[in-house]
Amino acid sequence: MEALAVRLSQLDAQVEGAIRVVMFYDTLMRRRVDLPALARASAGLAECVAGVRLHGTGRSIRCAPDGGAAPAPPAPAPESTAVPIVLDEEEIGTVWLERPGTPLPLDDVLLDRLAIAAAAVVERYGPARTTMADPALVELAVSCDSDEAARARALRLLGFAPDPPVRVVAVRSELPLDRIGALLCPARPVKAAPVAGVGVILATTVDRAAFPDGVRAGIGAAESPELSWQQARTALRFSTARRPVVAYADLGALALLAEVPSDAVRGNADVAAIARLADAPEDLRTLEAYCATGSLRRAADQLHLHHSSVARRLELIGKALGFELTEPTGLLRAGLALTSWRLLDG
Repeated sequence: MEALAVRLSQLDAQVEGAIRVVMFYDTLMRRRVDLPALARASAGLAECVAGVRLHGTGRSIRCAPDGGAAPAPPAPAPESTAVPIVLDEEEIGTVWLERPGTPLPLDDVLLDRLAIAAAAVVERYGPARTTMADPALVELAVSCDSDEAARARALRLLGFAPDPPVRVVAVRSELPLDRIGALLCPARPVKAAPVAGVGVILATTVDRAAFPDGVRAGIGAAESPELSWQQARTALRFSTARRPVVAYADLGALALLAEVPSDAVRGNADVAAIARLADAPEDLRTLEAYCATGSLRRAADQLHLHHSSVARRLELIGKALGFELTEPTGLLRAGLALTSWRLLDG
C-alpha cells in the first residue's frame, strides 16, 4: 500500500494526501478504537475541531487538535464541512469539522473516512444501534407461528435482553418508521420494520405522548411479543383522527367488537345507517363529537358551533338512524354502530 502511495504521489500530490488519509483511518480501524479516540485522531489530523454526533443517543463529541475536549463556543460553532454517518442504509449520526475560513481540499476525504469508521464502531460495540431492522427478523419475533427458541434468538439478535418485556406498536404513517421509533423510546433499544403492510415498532418502553402528528398507532399490552402484536393491530383498527393512538389495555370490552365477522357487522341496521350517513361529512363529524363527549354542549364546543345548532343536527341525524340520540340507549347504539362501522375499514 505504501509503495502504491509513493507511485501515485509522483502523479498528483492531492492523490497522495487522499491515500494517506485512507491509510490513517485504516490503521485506526485495525486498532479497534472507540468514538472519542476517532474524534481526537481526526481533530489532530485536520488541525481543527472535529465532532461526532449520534442521533439515537443524542451523544455529541467535540475534540480540539491537541486531543482534549473542545471548549464550548459562546454560540453554536459553524460546521465548515459535515457528512452523515450511515449504517444499514439509515442515517444514524453526523461527523463534522469546525474549520475557520475555507475548507481544505482533503476535508471531504477525511470526513468520508471518519463517517465510515464511526459506523463501524457503532456496529461493533453493542447491538446494532440503528432503528430500522430486518423485517424477516422482526416478523420472526412477533409471529404466532414462531417457536419460543426462534423468537428468543430473534429478539436477542435485534438487541433486546430477556428482561424487561418488549412492547409492540402497530403503526400506519407516512413518516419514516425510524423517526417515530426514536421519538417513542429515545434512550433504550428500539427496532422498527414493515410487516404485512403495517409498521412494527419494538421497544422496551413507549412514550404515548411522543407520537408525532399524522401517526395512527395501536399499542399492545401483553408481555409476549406475539400476543402483543395481535393486540397492537386490533388497537390500531380502533384509531381515529380524534384518537390517533389507542392502547389495547384501554379498549376493555370494546375489543370484542373486532372479533365480530365483517358480514355480520355490515348486515346490522344501525351500522348500515351509519354507512349512509358517511355521505354527509358534517353530520358524521357531529355524531362523532357527540358520541366522544356524551354531551351536547361539549360536542358544540369541539365543533365550534352553538349548542342549538348541534341539537338540530342531532335531531335530524336521529331521524335518519331511526332512534333518539339524546336517550342513553340511543347514544350507546350510535357509539357502538359508529365504532363497528370504522372497524370495517380497519
